[in-house]
Amino acid sequence: MAAIKPIRLMRGFFTVGFWTMGSRILGFVRDILIAAFLGAGPVAEAFLIAFSLPNMFRRFFAEGAFNTAFVPLFSKKVESGDDPHRFAQDAFSGLASILIVLTLLAQLVMPWLVLAMAGGFAGDERFQLAVDFGRIAFVYILFISLAALFSGILNAIGRFAAAAAAPILLNIILVSAMVWVSWSVPDGKMTTLVDPAETYGRALAWGVPIAGIAQLALVWVAAVRAGFPLRPRLPRLTPDMRKLAVIALPAMLAGGVVQVNLLVGRQVASFFDGAIAWLSYADRLYQLPLGVVGIAIGIVLLPDLSRRLRAGDEIGGRHAFSRAGELAMALTIPAAVALMVISVPLVSVLFERGAFSADDTANTALALTIYAIGLPAFVLQKVLQPIYFAREDTRSPFHYALVAMGVNVVVAVGLSFVFGFLGAAIATTLAAWVMVGLLSRGRRKFGDVAQFDNRFRSRIWRIIAASIAMALVLVGGELLLGPFFGATSLRYVALALLVSLGLLSYFGFARLFGAFRIGDLKGAMGRG
Repeated sequence: MAAIKPIRLMRGFFTVGFWTMGSRILGFVRDILIAAFLGAGPVAEAFLIAFSLPNMFRRFFAEGAFNTAFVPLFSKKVESGDDPHRFAQDAFSGLASILIVLTLLAQLVMPWLVLAMAGGFAGDERFQLAVDFGRIAFVYILFISLAALFSGILNAIGRFAAAAAAPILLNIILVSAMVWVSWSVPDGKMTTLVDPAETYGRALAWGVPIAGIAQLALVWVAAVRAGFPLRPRLPRLTPDMRKLAVIALPAMLAGGVVQVNLLVGRQVASFFDGAIAWLSYADRLYQLPLGVVGIAIGIVLLPDLSRRLRAGDEIGGRHAFSRAGELAMALTIPAAVALMVISVPLVSVLFERGAFSADDTANTALALTIYAIGLPAFVLQKVLQPIYFAREDTRSPFHYALVAMGVNVVVAVGLSFVFGFLGAAIATTLAAWVMVGLLSRGRRKFGDVAQFDNRFRSRIWRIIAASIAMALVLVGGELLLGPFFGATSLRYVALALLVSLGLLSYFGFARLFGAFRIGDLKGAMGRG
């Protein structure tokens, strides 16, 4: 199979980005409902911790470690025709066995897992709720990690749609669970002895593993149609599986560094009432551009780079790497600037209703502003790491991740005594930039294929200039529209106008400054 052509590479990015955007929008609907029904109270914090447990382990065992090792090896077997189906079958069996053991073990040690995530829960009502919700939700890791393997297979052979669409099912099911409770149970109560918020919390917890089953079914069917009908069987320790394990072990930390840093942040935040919810809602907002751009770039770029390096096409690899970085920054830098400038209107309009108060809005907006400063760094990691993984070098990112984690722990704990829960957000952002600096310096050893070309270096400053100009327009727009944000019936229109003003001004300034051309986007979405 030939390497993906540049235009097809960009089409893959937009396919992943489109479905990821849909998932993030539904994620907003999900979090708007959680904020309305649960606010930033104990049930909300308990569910958010319970839900974060399988997601954190998923980053380690699937997307963070397994797939970053599996995808390059699988792509090369596809390229060479060296029985990729057998390799995928062995990987599936081995991963499934590990996950089953992990899931059963987690049921036994759930109280300790909750304390490891949120030590501040000890001794209050949040602890037992988080343990109960965690035992239900943790089963999700079995299904979603196997789904991630099938997604890796599909991405490696250039079929992005099903894998990109699967996350939407999670948000559809969780939203449906809350709507069902609100419609079918008077006042959200099962009995007069049950807290309404707890009813919603349990519905959400049960929705998580159900969503995992649905996501796995979708990508499994797509893989069967693509010629990879994998079936459960006893695992085999073949030479290929040994090689996969050797590569995956250091990648376990490197690929999940963001999750590790967020874990530290949650631990610090658990000692401040409401802080876990504030950080989680802020995280949801900055995850929109991160998911649409960063994750899409990483998913599409890694298999293509692996094929190109296998074929010795370093010129094509550098071009793909530079265009991915250019497109990522053209979309991410203005998004980061906008999140900083209009954080309060965004949080207020999206979340402030029901149990979510004005104080919750202020604290969430502060966290969002800090996270936004790190957004370009989070995306650049997704662009830079595939260079290492395509060369089967997971040790270097592992060492860099250790340094970044050390910075995160020291800063999060140290600043918590000065800035409270915001110390966790500051630490996460600083650690992300440290990681980018180390990845950028370390890529020199890979030669020209790992260097951005002259076009990228020329345009990055124009992108920054266009983003600053857009920020000035947004400040003026917020001043003009400010009175409308206080009117319940008009605040949605006011936010839509403000966001539209930002988009139009950025693209206008970008064209004026030569940051990119409309033809670039048309070519990226065209047919290869």
